[in-house]
Amino acid sequence: MAAVPEMAAVRADVEALAAMRRGSASPGERRSAEWAAQRLREAGAADVALEAFSFQGTYAGAQAAHAAAGLVAARRGGWRGAALAGAALASFEGEVSGRAQWLRRLLPSSEGVNAVARIPAAGERRSTLVLLAHHDAARTGLSWHPRLLRLGAGAARRSRRMAPRAAPVGLGLALAALPFAPARRAAGALLGLALLSYADIASSPTVPGANDNATGVAAALALAAALAAAPLEHVEVRIVIAGCEESGMGGTAAWLARHGDALDPACTFVLGLDTLGSGAPIVCASEATLFEHRYREEDLALVEQAALRAGIDPPERWRVGAWTDPVLARFAGLPAVSLLSVDEHGGYANWHWPTDTPEHVDWGSVERCLALAGAIADELARRLQVPQEPENSG
Repeated sequence: MAAVPEMAAVRADVEALAAMRRGSASPGERRSAEWAAQRLREAGAADVALEAFSFQGTYAGAQAAHAAAGLVAARRGGWRGAALAGAALASFEGEVSGRAQWLRRLLPSSEGVNAVARIPAAGERRSTLVLLAHHDAARTGLSWHPRLLRLGAGAARRSRRMAPRAAPVGLGLALAALPFAPARRAAGALLGLALLSYADIASSPTVPGANDNATGVAAALALAAALAAAPLEHVEVRIVIAGCEESGMGGTAAWLARHGDALDPACTFVLGLDTLGSGAPIVCASEATLFEHRYREEDLALVEQAALRAGIDPPERWRVGAWTDPVLARFAGLPAVSLLSVDEHGGYANWHWPTDTPEHVDWGSVERCLALAGAIADELARRLQVPQEPENSG
């Protein structure tokens, strides 16, 4: 692979994106998609395009509807209340994991935008690498206060397992299904607090999003420039700069709905780049916004082998407590991994907080994550060059 551009260029891209107010499904998100598309053209990518889709500007509405259903169930009680709470819990898991967001079709939506491009393979295409990074930024809220996020962070650092972000609502829905009045009262308290939190998030401003996820976009652009200058042997690269990740992975869902049927799971690999400027690089072993969903062992092993072959320390395997875009590729049956980074406290630096600005990005972390992503691309190409063992003719 060609040399990755100097970190000064990566930093300039992060600063440019962080200066844009790019909330999910907003005019600012369209402007950042247009900016990313122009940067892809400058990088030498082919077939650069913008792809619009309909989605919500926040996850708060869809998740609040589930919490409200749980409150009704807790007050009703009996078998009808238990049935409603159980249905709300099952639907809530589908919503927060991205597996089944049926309620989104009933809610008001706006326009989200993906920026997409392609880098042809050198020689015959035998495989496809999808570079995936979201360009929208999150809304803040009191539930994202750094002091709250630090609770339990030490345990996460030791175990490499983050607590599921949606666990309080999931617990409230489970308690609402029980036949005991104290349990249902506890459910009412949890779900009532959740509704207040969702209202706060829905009315809060969008953060600059330098670490989450201007760093991932800048890394994807740097890799695109390097790969356009020196294409991988037999590996076509698809770049997806996705919108509406922060409001529920809407951009990646739309891209998979439009292009997923053309991707062969036997020769496709999805590499997600998200929140790269916190500290130590990590790879998602699983995601648990509520229930746990694991990535494939063979895909995690590929990342580790790529790191070792490039002389890089393999990333730690973590269970993260919220969604990232590549999990939708896993649900679609595609090989995928999600690269992130964590700070010394066991979390993401300045996560969904107004201080997520370029001056707080760990640039050494971005550089290490970028080197690891490049090593993964090289490993995919290398594996296609390994000759097959000849059949035994004896």
